[in-house]
Amino acid sequence: MNPSNEFVSWFRSAAPYIRTFSGQTFVIAFDGHMVEEGNFTDLTHDINLLVSVGVKVVLVHGVRPQIERAVKQQKLKSNFCEGIRITDVETLSVVKEANGRLRLEIEALLSMGLPKTPLVGSPIRVTSGNFVMARPRGIINGVDMLYSGEVRKVRADAINRRLNDGELVLVAPLGYSATGEIFNLTHEEVATDVAISIEANKLIYLGEESGLKDKKGALIKELTTSFIKKQLINSINEPAQKRIWKNLIKASENGVDRIHLVDRKINGGILLELFTHEGIGTMLSRDPLEKIRAATLEDIGGILSLIEPLENQGVLVKRPRETLETEIDKFTVVEHDGLIVGCVALNPFHKTKNGELACLAVHRDFQNTGVGERLLKTIETNCASQMFIDIFVLTTQSSHWFMENGFEKTTLSSLPAEKTKLYNYQRNSEIYVKTLKQPLEAPSK
Repeated sequence: MNPSNEFVSWFRSAAPYIRTFSGQTFVIAFDGHMVEEGNFTDLTHDINLLVSVGVKVVLVHGVRPQIERAVKQQKLKSNFCEGIRITDVETLSVVKEANGRLRLEIEALLSMGLPKTPLVGSPIRVTSGNFVMARPRGIINGVDMLYSGEVRKVRADAINRRLNDGELVLVAPLGYSATGEIFNLTHEEVATDVAISIEANKLIYLGEESGLKDKKGALIKELTTSFIKKQLINSINEPAQKRIWKNLIKASENGVDRIHLVDRKINGGILLELFTHEGIGTMLSRDPLEKIRAATLEDIGGILSLIEPLENQGVLVKRPRETLETEIDKFTVVEHDGLIVGCVALNPFHKTKNGELACLAVHRDFQNTGVGERLLKTIETNCASQMFIDIFVLTTQSSHWFMENGFEKTTLSSLPAEKTKLYNYQRNSEIYVKTLKQPLEAPSK
């Protein structure tokens, strides 16, 4: 593909996400390795682009490698309980110094405005403060965690005021108590509680890998909270990993719509995950992202974007917007994360007990993912519930797909008389029919 055409195609496909994200709030969490390994400069460019399209951003950073290195330099002991550092007085001093140094480094990198970078002429205003109230973690399995704490409360009103003023909020994994004490926190927990408290739309974790992989090593792009709770969490033995996934579940069950796990080493990883249909990481949601439902008038724009390329190729008969508006009750759509990725229409012939499948279209990024099959199954179920004998389709270029899904070639004379009269001899469409079983099992969810 021509590079110019490729860019235009990408930009058009990204436009719905740009409109959706404007005004939303994202919490982005990353560990101390990101700054240490030099990846944060690329992240600042991506953050600037997010801010430029109207996204409100909260950054939550970790500091473990910096603390660990300072602890070794000062020859202090590193003790852990369930993957959490036990923070005594000496270690707390190191924790405070490491957090302060890292915060200054991050703020400096966010302040860059070099020519030929996304940050030129648009510096990011950064604010930080005592946004997180904490309490002691207490005694775990007989071990006093001392100054290792947990989040008690997030000052959501203060964070939201800063975001509404156009500032980026930077939050460290430190918490403050009503008695004036400072507690060492995990950045995963801080990010989770901040996202919940400010009612963030997304929580993005930048880690070592692009999300979760299956047994064959393939990336799992979408997960639900129930799947993690039933099939994953109990199989994780490493305490730190289990803690991360428990935080993900907590965020999802407490109102954070989408959680993304992205490889921090991929340049532009956040943009690729958020602004492309296929993404590059694992996305977690409370409910399945895909919905098959009856179409509404609000879906007409999405349906048109699916069928117009096929109409221009002669695959589908042209349908003006006006026609869609009058026939919208015949349509079923597949909605994936707010985007219409598939559609189909059912024209019923009640007298002869036949159904016509029409206008089947699937977004190019979702072809070969079973969307077409699921739409067909939905239509078959609908027809069976109306006691239809069969379902037929007229096609010029998809005969093999229909045969693979149980259709058989037939003749014009087998169609209802009403349909025979409307047959377009210029298109010379092939006719396929599928006999319906009674009763028909409902499609698996």
